[in-house]
Amino acid sequence: MKHVVIIGNGISGITAARHIRKLSNYQITVISSETPHFFSRTALMYVYMGHLTFENIKPYEDRFWKKNRIDLLFDHVEKIDTVKKLLQLRSGKNISYEDLIVASGSKSNFLGWPGEHLEGVQGLYSFQDLQKMEANTRGVSNAVIVGGGLIGVEMAEMLCSRNISVTMLVREPAFWNYVLPIQEAQMISRHITSHGVDIKHLQELKEILPDEKGKVKAVRTIKGEEISCDFVGITIGVHPNVDWLQHCGIAISQGILVNEYLETNIPNVYAIGDCTERQYPLEGRKNIEQVWYTARMMGEVVAQTICGDKTKYEPGPWFNSAKFFDIEYQTYGNVGNTLEADHDDFYWEHSSGRKAIHVVWNKNNHLLAGINSFGIRLRHEKFDQWLREGREIDFVIRHLREANFDPEFSQRHEEEIHGRFFQRELTGRP
Repeated sequence: MKHVVIIGNGISGITAARHIRKLSNYQITVISSETPHFFSRTALMYVYMGHLTFENIKPYEDRFWKKNRIDLLFDHVEKIDTVKKLLQLRSGKNISYEDLIVASGSKSNFLGWPGEHLEGVQGLYSFQDLQKMEANTRGVSNAVIVGGGLIGVEMAEMLCSRNISVTMLVREPAFWNYVLPIQEAQMISRHITSHGVDIKHLQELKEILPDEKGKVKAVRTIKGEEISCDFVGITIGVHPNVDWLQHCGIAISQGILVNEYLETNIPNVYAIGDCTERQYPLEGRKNIEQVWYTARMMGEVVAQTICGDKTKYEPGPWFNSAKFFDIEYQTYGNVGNTLEADHDDFYWEHSSGRKAIHVVWNKNNHLLAGINSFGIRLRHEKFDQWLREGREIDFVIRHLREANFDPEFSQRHEEEIHGRFFQRELTGRP
């Protein structure tokens, strides 16, 4: 019987295991040194905030794995011998495989700042990071978060839930402006500030200062400002967890290089999830995408291939979602932080400063390029369909109500958005 070994029990690895079980009778082993059982990584913040326990964020009961004949091994892979098809584990065990799937995830970025390894300084990605944050923030009054991305705003909300004063260093003029257009970035900056967070824009970290016991006591910025703090969160993104693969023959650049079938350069070795780097282009998508749903899709695709139905990874139009405290965000297609020369756009913001819609289209053919939505829930299937079909912007605006996914009695804004958009079209003014 074929033995499929999966390194990593995150969403990509576990999705692969589940779908391989659905499609075959293969022996399946999942190896992880993070936790014995799969958990929802996006829900870690709610464990810290006291809304959930760790048991609550395990999507499957522990008996699920034995019932479905998926062997879970809580251990760490030290080395891969791709010639002998053998894994050497930290425990001293050796595991052989016929097919290997590497789903080793990401690691937090650090840039080599002085003091970044002090006690009280950390990133936030793994279960171990959550445990570390529990210890590092015990009795803490003031925290500094370095970076203005999605992990940063999650950490800010976590700290605020425990009444810890938070300062954020954001090098852009507004929050997440390297991704969001300036209108949305400024709206989110105002919203985060309204929750008591002190955002210092156009500000970067220079060094982290220790106290006499080797614990963080302050940060110094590149402008010379010194900010006292007991905790520093480094949230400047993540990178593929691939350093440990340097000498096993698997081709690596920033991530593990894969083709359209998620195959590496080594036969019978595949890579999925955050650790991968595609060697082929997909329009509107980056070659490294560290997003929950793309990891899940990769797990489904690689299962098909391993079980005999060779399947290309074709995720379709880009989409993503997140939350900035209590403003939900969705994006479909591509809305860049700056407008391309052949594109036009329309931005609507509600008077409350908590809802917005930003659409971008091609000026030459009027086809929708992308949409950002804040505080208004949109149906994924509608925008995926409209982007695939190549719908014109006028059609999208006229049919916006069909894509609204807000509860039945929530306030609707399609008429106002519709009126503002077509008034703009008639007058030629924003």
